[in-house]
Amino acid sequence: MQRLRVEFTTEPFDLDEAPAHAVVAREVIQAADLDAVDVGPFGNTAEGGADAVLTAVDALLRQALGAGATRVSLQVNVIGETGGSPAAGEDEK
Repeated sequence: MQRLRVEFTTEPFDLDEAPAHAVVAREVIQAADLDAVDVGPFGNTAEGGADAVLTAVDALLRQALGAGATRVSLQVNVIGETGGSPAAGEDEK
């Protein structure tokens, strides 16, 4: 099974306080069955198995847009195989 990394931001930004859509997006990711979750004011990342990441991304998009996001930027990368050899371009550790 593939391991994936998702990086995302939601807009519009508000530098004074986190908008509802940003809070919802972070809560979705933190509650998901993912590991290596890192949330911050200008971007968020999480890693996990493909099914868990894709399920979390679906919930993230639906709930953030429902909470007022006008744009969700995300990138999903394959970072390896669970229990297998690393993906092309990844070093073994």
